[in-house]
Order: sequence, then structure tokens, then C-alpha cells
Amino acid sequence: MVICFYLKHLNTLIELEYNKRTTFLYPSPLSFPNSWFNPQRRGSIGVSLICRLYLVMGSKISKGCSRRRSRTSRSGGTDSWSPYGYPTPPQSAYPQQNYYYTPHHPSYAPSPSYNYVPQTPGCVHRTMERKYSRIDDNYQTLDQVTAALAQAGLESSNLIVGIDFTKSNEWTGATSFNHRSLHHIGHGQNPYEQAISIIGQSLSAFDEDNLIPCYGFGDASTHDQDVFSFYPEEIFCEGFEEVLARYREIVPQLRLAGPTSLAPIIEMAMTIVEQSGGQYHILLIIADGQVTRSVDTQPGLLSPQEQNTIDAIVKASELPLSIVLVGVGDGPWDMMREFDDNIPARAFDNFQFVNFTEITSNIMNPSRKQAEFALSALMEIPFQYKATIELGLLGRRNGDITERVPLPPPIYGTPNPYSRASSFQQNVSPYSGYHTSATAPSLSSLDNHQVCPICLVNPKDMAIGCGHQTCCDCGEHLQLCPICRTTIQMRIRLY
Repeated sequence: MVICFYLKHLNTLIELEYNKRTTFLYPSPLSFPNSWFNPQRRGSIGVSLICRLYLVMGSKISKGCSRRRSRTSRSGGTDSWSPYGYPTPPQSAYPQQNYYYTPHHPSYAPSPSYNYVPQTPGCVHRTMERKYSRIDDNYQTLDQVTAALAQAGLESSNLIVGIDFTKSNEWTGATSFNHRSLHHIGHGQNPYEQAISIIGQSLSAFDEDNLIPCYGFGDASTHDQDVFSFYPEEIFCEGFEEVLARYREIVPQLRLAGPTSLAPIIEMAMTIVEQSGGQYHILLIIADGQVTRSVDTQPGLLSPQEQNTIDAIVKASELPLSIVLVGVGDGPWDMMREFDDNIPARAFDNFQFVNFTEITSNIMNPSRKQAEFALSALMEIPFQYKATIELGLLGRRNGDITERVPLPPPIYGTPNPYSRASSFQQNVSPYSGYHTSATAPSLSSLDNHQVCPICLVNPKDMAIGCGHQTCCDCGEHLQLCPICRTTIQMRIRLY
């Protein structure tokens, strides 16, 4: 009877015990006789024990929950650092949010420092908790992507193409293209031609008027500062067949140079979107994947080219513009994956990386290869297009875009009056990747070309600003290029 009574009035007893522990006073209006709580009575001992046990257990449970919440918040807010010095956003913060960032439009100026200043854990957590801050790859077939595009209301868009003509293309085909330049012109198609062909077959249906603005960047006329148009007076190519034909006409006339920066081509695409009044565009960049990072760049800092590229990607997220980077050659691709997944402070995740080399090497069937590439390239487009609508970016001008004017196609033999100064040397040797024969060089010739010209033992694994190569051991302390005797301003480690 007594136990049943105690259980029936357990809440009241607990309240009494709690008040006793905290204030050492019983409340005056009690519904039980004071004698029931006399320490002389055995029942009061049971009540006291039950109350104390309940309170202790509740305290421990509360502390355990608090610890779990604290651990969760710490794991959600702790920054893991990429090799490039900026924080990797927490993975768990992306899919659970149902709100997103509305971009503001202040005057935009990149920071003069190339150090990407990390945010505090709380700031990173708040910054990345946006609905479209990261878009996952959610589709398994091309039909699913097409259906999602139709459901989002995207029946057609406008394509822009940018081609990488930097010096690194001469050595990033060592494995995937038999030690030839990725821009080698012969009887067969080089990786850039293959990518253009498959892109044309896969994505041409999404281009509204079949007029494609095409630009090159990274050659001796543009370096990391400008882009050039495939045709004078910014005439667009009509379809990907003309893109491919014009590419083959231009390549033999080019001088590959550098450094590599994606900022100029992204800013050129932003100009086109702004001039169109905010129409939705897809920028396709075909590149060998290396944004210039000199070995002299300190750990935790970004190179100027990396910083400018990040700034451009962030700024582009304030426009209805999706960026798809198609990687050709051997890579490395680590920086491209950083751009794809881990750049904070964007209005929406506007960058998609596609490893073209991996797709083409693993799949032999041409139609399946085309479908797989289209799936990879368009995977995030439905969500990106939806983001531009819900963020209010579509169909209006931004009003805060610095418009670019492309250079004309380069004509060598006379100095290019449009070329701006760059951190790369101007006296770049003519492009040596053009051959009328598709015959690959002999193995002995390849071996000689891959050995350091100084020690004649180690393989070449460092490129210097003029484009010549040495091994890292020999090149680390050089002041002048051993081949052309120009002052060394930049060293790039090769992989």
C-alpha cells in the first residue's frame, strides 16, 4: 500500500526532494502529513532513496545528452584542412538544411593577401548550412538527369567553351597520351578533340541557338590574365563541329605558356551571362587540371592563381552560371576536387569536375562512354538551375560584374599589343606539340627527353617559368634556366 502510494505521488515526492536539496526548506502547502517524512519512519528512507536515485540518474542522463550535443557540435564545427590552406566544410552540414544564402552585391574586390583566412568553427558551420551550399551527385542514369532537368523547367540553355593552352599540357599526357602533348595534332584525335567531340554529341541538345562562344587561355598572349576568342570580333562557333574544326586551325599557331588560372575564363563567362540579362549558361572548361601552385608557395597559403580562381568561382555563384570542368591528361586532380566540393561562401555549389581520362580509359563502348560522360557532366545541373531560380538570380542583371573583353586570336611573329604583363616569361618558345605525323617518338628519344639535363640521371619532375624542365634536386637552387638562361621566377612540381 505504502509503495503504491509513493509511486502514485512520485512526481510530488521528487519535487519535494529537489526543493529540499536546493533550498533546504519544504514548501508550506503540502498535501501529506509532515509525519510521513519523519526520518524515524522506514518509508521515508525509501522515498528519499527513490528520489535521490531518480535525480542522480536524471542528472547523468542529462549530462550524457549534453555531451552528445557538445560532441556533435564540435564535430560539425571543427575544420579539417586541405593541403591548400583553407578549411574543408563539414560533410554533415549540407543535406539537412532547408534555407539558403541570398547573395548581396557589394563592390567586389579580391583580397590583396593570398592567404585564405580560415573562419572560426561557428562561422564555418553557419556559412555552410545552406540549402545549395553543396550539391550531391544523386542520379544513376542519363534519363534520370534529363527528367530532372525537365521537371526543373530547363529545356535548353546556352553553352560557353574554354580551352586550356598552358605549357603543362606538354607533360601531363605522359601516361594517358604516350608522352605526347595533349594538344598534339595528328591523324587521330588528341584528348581535347575527343572531349570536344563527346561534349558536342552529349550536350549540344541543351544549347538553345547552337551558337557557342569559344575562348582559349594560358598561351603566350593571355598567360593568367586574359582569354582570346576563337574568331576575331568575338564571332561565335556554330555547333561543336565548327568548334572542333577551329580548334585544329588554331593549335599549330599557338605558343603554350602559363601560368594556369581559371579566373579569366570564368570572368569572361560571367560577362556573357551579365550581357544576356541573366540567362542561364553552362561554362565548359577543358583543362589538364593544374592551377599553378609554385613549389615556393608556403604551406597554408594559396598561390595567386589559386586565390584568383577561388574568388572567381565564388563571384560566379551570384549569377545563373554553372561551371563544368572536364579534366584531360594525367592530372593531378586534387585541386579540381577542392573546387568541386570545398569552397565556402558560395551562394550555391556551382562547380562540377569530370575526370574525362578516367571515363574514357575505363569504358570502351563509344555510346556507353558518351552516356557516362554526359551523366557525369550534367549530374548537378538540375539542382544548380533550381538554385538560380529560388535565389532570384535568373532573368536579371547582377549590376556588379566587371566585364571582360577577349583578345583576338593570337598572331605570332609580331608582338601582341593586347598582351598584359604576367608572372611568366614572355620569350616562350613556339609550340612544339604540332606534328603532321601521328607516329610516336621512339623509346630511346623519350628516355632522353625525360632525363634531367643537368644531372642526366634523375627524371624530370620540375618545370620552371620558361617551360624547360629539370629534376627537383637540381632545380631547387637554380637562379637561371640551364637551357635558355632566363631568370627563374616560378617552379612547378610535376607528377
